[in-house]
Amino acid sequence: MKCRYTRRDLLGGALGAAAGAALSREERALGGAPPASQPAGAASPKVKANSRNTLPTGRLGELDISRVILGGNLIAGFAHCREMVYVSRLVKEYHTEAKIFETLALAEAHGINCINTNSQHLWLIPKYRRECGSKIRWIVQIYPTEAKPTEDAQRALDVGADAIYVQGNIADSMVAKGKLDVLDAVFRWGQVQKMLVGTAAHDLAVLVACQRGGLQPDFYVKTYHTADYPSFHYDPPRDNCWCADAKAVEQFMAKVERPWIAYKIMAAGAIPPKPAFERAFAAGADFALAGMFDFQVAADVEIAKAALQKAKGRSRPWRA
Repeated sequence: MKCRYTRRDLLGGALGAAAGAALSREERALGGAPPASQPAGAASPKVKANSRNTLPTGRLGELDISRVILGGNLIAGFAHCREMVYVSRLVKEYHTEAKIFETLALAEAHGINCINTNSQHLWLIPKYRRECGSKIRWIVQIYPTEAKPTEDAQRALDVGADAIYVQGNIADSMVAKGKLDVLDAVFRWGQVQKMLVGTAAHDLAVLVACQRGGLQPDFYVKTYHTADYPSFHYDPPRDNCWCADAKAVEQFMAKVERPWIAYKIMAAGAIPPKPAFERAFAAGADFALAGMFDFQVAADVEIAKAALQKAKGRSRPWRA
């Protein structure tokens, strides 16, 4: 398919107006409500490069990355919907190729210049870049194995990824099994290839092991969310919690000089965007990785920009 959506269409036209339409209480909790300064039904404000309305950016290596990175779980159908087993399929059915492209264009129009996907969707961003003339940055999460630690990384590099990181569950498992050499092999491969390589983690033990072991990832992607929602349950871990102790993460990261991309900040929809973004940036995160539906993008970006302004006095210096 050809890209039918331009920045002008998405910021000033019908799509922008639809994003601000009247929403239910549930939709507002999910971040779909228009900003307080924007009446329901009004077109989204225009965004100009390098203007006050542009989402702030940080440096990840040599890359200029928006402080909010668009997550790829919703596009892939990983809805983390607890016992509601139909939701993942519902999300996949909603995200047709046309809807994905529309969402990406809308995100770019509002200042998000980077997306994260898994390595199962390596076709997606090259096609979007080609057909829509986009220069969106692309971070890919990879799935190294003990036998072939860098094969997935090479595949991502070959199709134009700007950075990669080891997927969280994989890193958790490798550290639990004492296989730090697998992570180290990926990081060393990145140094040879001059490719930014990091690791994600749900378990803080991954970051502790990397730091103590002298491993050299370029950045960390660490879960960060509080426990103040009804379904929080971490012992044993379930598919409703990804950060056992937010304070411990904050205290540990205060001493880490590598960039930190915080993810699962809304606990997969259990925490509203406003407190989620505010807490993540105040805690020291350099970037927030957040999945969004198209109808949430405009409001979530405004919320994130306000949170970034509020976090100017945070104790952890910006590491990116």
